[in-house]
Amino acid sequence: MTTATGTRTTRKGAVGTAHTRVEGLDKVTGAARYAGEIPFADLAHGWLVLSTVARGRIRSLDTAPVLAMPGVLTVLHHENAPRLDTDYIGLLGVPPDPTCALFQDDRVAHRGWPVAMVVAETSEQAREAAESLVVHYEQEPHDVDFCADRADAYELQGHMPAVTEKGDLAAELAASAVTLDEEYTTPEEHHSMMEPHAATALWDGGRLELVDSNQGATWIVGELANLFSLDPSAVRVRSEHVGGGFGSKGVRAHQVAAVMGATVLHRPVRVVMTRRQMFSLTGYRSPTAQRIRLGADTDGRLRALEHLSLSQTSTVHEFVESCAAPSRVMYDADAHHTVHRVVRLDVPTPTFMRAPGEAPGSFALESALDELAEKCGLDPIELRLRNEPERGPVSGLPFSSRNLAACFREGARRFGWADRDPRPGVRREGRWLLGTGTAAASFPSNAGPSTAVVTAEADGTFTVRIAAADVGTGARTALLLVAADALETTTDRVRVRIGDSDFGPAMISGGSMGTRSWSWAVTAAARELRERLALGADTPPEGITVRSDTTAAVRALTGKERHSFGAQFAEVAVDVATGEVRVRRMLGIFAAGRIVNPLTARNQLVGGMIWGISMALHEAAARDRADGGLYGPDLAGYHVTSHADVPPSIEADWVDDPDPDDPVGIKGIGEVGIVGAAAAIANAVWHATGVRHRDLPIRPDRVLEAAAREPHA
Repeated sequence: MTTATGTRTTRKGAVGTAHTRVEGLDKVTGAARYAGEIPFADLAHGWLVLSTVARGRIRSLDTAPVLAMPGVLTVLHHENAPRLDTDYIGLLGVPPDPTCALFQDDRVAHRGWPVAMVVAETSEQAREAAESLVVHYEQEPHDVDFCADRADAYELQGHMPAVTEKGDLAAELAASAVTLDEEYTTPEEHHSMMEPHAATALWDGGRLELVDSNQGATWIVGELANLFSLDPSAVRVRSEHVGGGFGSKGVRAHQVAAVMGATVLHRPVRVVMTRRQMFSLTGYRSPTAQRIRLGADTDGRLRALEHLSLSQTSTVHEFVESCAAPSRVMYDADAHHTVHRVVRLDVPTPTFMRAPGEAPGSFALESALDELAEKCGLDPIELRLRNEPERGPVSGLPFSSRNLAACFREGARRFGWADRDPRPGVRREGRWLLGTGTAAASFPSNAGPSTAVVTAEADGTFTVRIAAADVGTGARTALLLVAADALETTTDRVRVRIGDSDFGPAMISGGSMGTRSWSWAVTAAARELRERLALGADTPPEGITVRSDTTAAVRALTGKERHSFGAQFAEVAVDVATGEVRVRRMLGIFAAGRIVNPLTARNQLVGGMIWGISMALHEAAARDRADGGLYGPDLAGYHVTSHADVPPSIEADWVDDPDPDDPVGIKGIGEVGIVGAAAAIANAVWHATGVRHRDLPIRPDRVLEAAAREPHA
């Protein structure tokens, strides 16, 4: 067992020990500066102007009065903005979203579309001028109506196939003794991280520099280089501290606008989004309509599993919420059929949001499994264990490791599941009905090519440089522990520098792949450096530096199903007189590879579980059909879980589960914590009340309506 004292770790091994964040003191004292706070000489400020119509064209802009306002330097729009190159395929394998290719034509694709930017000497002057700009539109009829029966929906292949099929679904359903056919819906949800999107652009000696808040400097370099027809070496992106991202902090309009402003004015330009602007410009989780059909024998063994998912995308860019993904991995069945479909609407483009696909998809799948268990007269955990696959149910590939059963057994023991009365609606405590529920979790565990640089300094210390992004996950600290072990030294002798594209290409912080990918690169460089030092050569004043590149190693991985897994447990109290639902306790047990830093890992897992509470009970962005915009696009109108909503007992723990194919044994933990959490809560609400809620969130009005509809449930 490794021990730790303060920030110094003994040589028994740093990985696996609890270590406080290395930047924690700077953050809590305000010394850590975020993208919107870093000072620049001669800094100008840009303010975006967004459309007030949901579809149409810009007829004209009244720029003259605005240009005459105090401090205004320029107004950029489609008639005078720099031309961009949009004819390319980006890092994620798709063309750029035209929302980021600012001011290239007069089209308006959704309410909140960027139509202009005012640049002024101060942020206050820019905002006042932007709010004074009059834009004349040729308005067209719009359509923002998302519903399950859209006739114009079509199949879309995103980062995974649109359709998978195995076996004869119709025959297996017909032969099943027990069947289920239900629909589940989830609403539009927004990332709502603490730090708004912010970027400052400047040109320095013919090189573009961007100080930004993002989830991957390499990603931003590539996109900006393509858009502005630059060599990637002519672009530098720095993003040292990030106040949350959850998938939204990729290439966005504010970065492109800042570069445009700096290019036109030949001085640094900063663009910071307001909270309201973020609701239309930084992506969101699409609403979903999902249909699950299950067929099973009387003993609960699945014969058929069908998962059909519908989500929305914009009219200018395609994105699919891959909700059927968990159904392709979680349970064995003789026949599988999964489909992803989308419908084009006059709305902003959705994007990746913590556990994209798996979070809403697991709500439908795990709710359906619970309903099937009820029909079969089986314990929900027993039903799941009876349908454990030996290989990927659809792919046929072996699992790198699959310890879901261990998660359920340990979770059931710690949660007291054996004492649960399976009958719904029988536990009461005063005015509260009590219930417990469970659900499974999974999320892919992949790796992306990365480079890292490790230097042995002349003073006996080491410096690690990698273009990683710490979006609040504790990645910087995890890399410190990994580097210390790979160098066979103590953590106080290692410095980790991140968030600078000049350190070389690296994987983004996304898809639960960040720490796994970066640790691989850091380990490779550190081990080679240690071998060189073992030869006994003196370290020169400039140090000895080794660079690694894991591209070949990552691509050489054999085909397997690689996932983190987990079992979620929840206890709720429901007041059917007021509709109030309270989560009293939660427990998550996960199989998520080797845990590098238990302190920050538990933080990530619990954070995901809390978001599951928010997803189950609170979050829903409502769109106005009349004007195409959102009602209350701010943190007053869009409800998220607050401290008062979090139960006093919420625990996350893990079982031993190192990945044999990873140099450090890492999988990924950033997203698996939210998967299944909403389903566990919804299943607990059913157990408390006897009423099944298939539409999220489970608001008080829905509880009251259900109680009135089924008063004797």
